[in-house]
Amino acid sequence: MRIVHVLQRVDFHDGGPPRAVVDLCSVQHRRGHSVTLLTTDACDVPRQWADDGPDVCIVPPSRMLGGVFAPGQLNGARDLLAEADVVHLHAVWERINARVASLCRRLGTPYVITLRGMLDDWCMAQGPMKKRLYLALAGRRCLEGGAFVHCTAEGEREQSVKWFPKGTPRVIPNLIDLEPYMDLPSTSFAREAFTPLQGDGPCLLFLSRLHEKKGVEHLIEALPRLAETHPGVQLLLAGTGSDTYIDMLMERASVVGVTDRVHQLGHVGGALKLSLYRAADVFVLPSSQENFGFAQFEALACSTPVVTTKLVDTWREVEASGGGIAVDQHADALVDVLNELLSDADRRRAMGEAGRAWVLEQLATDRVAGLLETMYKDAIGAI
Repeated sequence: MRIVHVLQRVDFHDGGPPRAVVDLCSVQHRRGHSVTLLTTDACDVPRQWADDGPDVCIVPPSRMLGGVFAPGQLNGARDLLAEADVVHLHAVWERINARVASLCRRLGTPYVITLRGMLDDWCMAQGPMKKRLYLALAGRRCLEGGAFVHCTAEGEREQSVKWFPKGTPRVIPNLIDLEPYMDLPSTSFAREAFTPLQGDGPCLLFLSRLHEKKGVEHLIEALPRLAETHPGVQLLLAGTGSDTYIDMLMERASVVGVTDRVHQLGHVGGALKLSLYRAADVFVLPSSQENFGFAQFEALACSTPVVTTKLVDTWREVEASGGGIAVDQHADALVDVLNELLSDADRRRAMGEAGRAWVLEQLATDRVAGLLETMYKDAIGAI
């Protein structure tokens, strides 16, 4: 198939969507499809794509008020979209998507759109009037004019479908390129890089964007009580975020007396990230909202038990894996479950083994890629 993916900006500082799109393009290219990524900013497109990878089509960013794309601004990509078998749009609020969707409808090219959690209840409660206005002006037409609206979990479908009542949702997990997880690196890689892992105490890992919605403050609030039972407990924060939020977290750590237990690692990627997952005793994602939560399943694939919240769309899948536990989003619930896990190495080991086996089967790259290809074929057949 000739597949065009559209993401306004490929910058890994934006969190999960750029990573998901890069993995998806790479895997589909390996599976023999003709794949092109249409974007205005390719800063984190893998360098190896230049030698053997998907094509990249860069269009100028919008210069108009509000980031709106002018009617003729994408004329340079018109032939690309006209010749595509299917176009896959990513994210709801990206202004480029409304323009590409409109052009696809005129050209008769089928398209699907992945929500990336942006219509979840928590997200819609942030700046709701602006978002409702955009949906009324362009967003709903974009959603309902496509062949399918791709949700990555049933929980996401349940929350979002009210915003596109005439659209057709389809639930398929996010594709994760699991090839790097087949032969995992040693934990010594991370232990040499990060001093807190060299101590005797247990290590909790948070790896994601440091953002208000991630709920890290609840984990910091839990640390003093965890330290009563596990005196050497350490918290590793791997990720980047706004200085304001990070300063707030460290101020809170100071207030509750755990500054020496909270360690900022910055962005961690590649083999070092996988080694870090393996070296941690428990991965914790105390988030207010995640449509999929890549990091949870990466941790499971590394045989690391996961604690998440029941506000995450995939919390049922995490628990079904046998490798994770979902709790309410507050410090008391985190203290209870983490005390239990940190006191039982055998249980952590069993959870890790179960979680890894589940991910390698249920989220197998070829399995999910096949489900997406079926969606594309159905979209083509609907024209």
